[in-house]
Amino acid sequence: MGSQEKTAAVRRVHITDQPMTLYNWHQHINWLNVTFVIFVPAIGLVAAYIYPAHLYTIIFAIFYYFNTGLGITAASLPLKIYLAVCGLGSAQGSIRWWSRDHRAHHRYTDTDQDPYSVKKGFWYSHLGWVVMKQNPKRIGRSDITDLGEDPVVVWQHRHYIPGVLLMALVVPTVVCGLGWGDWRGGLVYAGILRASLTQQATFCVNSLAHWLGEQPFDDRNSPRDHVLTALATLGEGYHNFHHEFPSDYRNAIEWWQYDPTKWAIWTWKQLGLASDLKQFRHNEIEKGRVQQLQKKLDRKRAQLDWGVPIAELPVISWDDFVDQARDGGRALTVVSGVVHDVAEFVGEHPGGKALISSFVGKDATAVFNGGVYDHSNAAHNLLSTMRVGVIRGGGEVEIWKTGGEEKAKLGAPVS
Repeated sequence: MGSQEKTAAVRRVHITDQPMTLYNWHQHINWLNVTFVIFVPAIGLVAAYIYPAHLYTIIFAIFYYFNTGLGITAASLPLKIYLAVCGLGSAQGSIRWWSRDHRAHHRYTDTDQDPYSVKKGFWYSHLGWVVMKQNPKRIGRSDITDLGEDPVVVWQHRHYIPGVLLMALVVPTVVCGLGWGDWRGGLVYAGILRASLTQQATFCVNSLAHWLGEQPFDDRNSPRDHVLTALATLGEGYHNFHHEFPSDYRNAIEWWQYDPTKWAIWTWKQLGLASDLKQFRHNEIEKGRVQQLQKKLDRKRAQLDWGVPIAELPVISWDDFVDQARDGGRALTVVSGVVHDVAEFVGEHPGGKALISSFVGKDATAVFNGGVYDHSNAAHNLLSTMRVGVIRGGGEVEIWKTGGEEKAKLGAPVS
């Protein structure tokens, strides 16, 4: 292979497949995203230090922040256009680009094909995947043919850069400038810093929502639910639910949980602007919740001492049991056919030492199960930790047999 062929072969290798060195580190960086996500916000912070904020500008910035952070499942054309335009104001990728990665993220969660897998580290899932180049061949495939057929999505994708500059910077500057004369504040606070906050809030869905909180529906993957993440992401902090039931338009299903995106979508539906809002069946949601609770209980149960399983206990004849208790000096008693060594508990028995001692070498089933005292669940659990054997045929059976043999010898009828 000649030098030119070798050079061409090297060029065909994607930069992400090449080790980062002192000479090629700049090739690994996505400079367009770094400009929008790091450089521009940095300029905004410096400018905010120089120029004080105007109250009206802050109010508008908050209003614009909520509008640029919302999403939808099915919408009328006017609402689609409105959301596509507002999405440009968030300055974090076109609908087509974002949806492709988001669908791959759902399909390949926590794997190498997940474009922002939290398994690669918290900061990678938050920011690293944006500022560093990714090999598109390594990202899991996702079907976005429906987006390619949507004229609004196609239009937004084709005109993304000028659209972002217009909606993220120009519009808020003009609104604040014409509205109350705060041109610089409109650019800095309602434009740069508002867009930067929207970006960081959205990135938290990929990082914080996979790191902080509970997993009430499934714990096989990383998504979690937490109110702090919900506050930071306009409701998407209930991410465990979202990953388990992705077709549901809601993130929060309880009325008291913070999910302004859900409330906005519901309101649009009442106004006839949105339709076909998907909700997973309540019965299936509760199944998932109960199954996850059972998994947690099973893990907790496995950590506790429940005594030797009955199937693993040695089988002891009734005569051997009696011999060990009376002649061997062991404090053994039988309850429900299981031999228990109560030696360490004799002095702690709430009913007194005499009562429990009187049943050493005997069957105490009737006494334990209500004949004298109906023992609590705690008493049953404690007794299970004292198991040492199983009576062949069951304790009461042996007593019945013994009693029957003695009656037969005396000529009495055996019942």
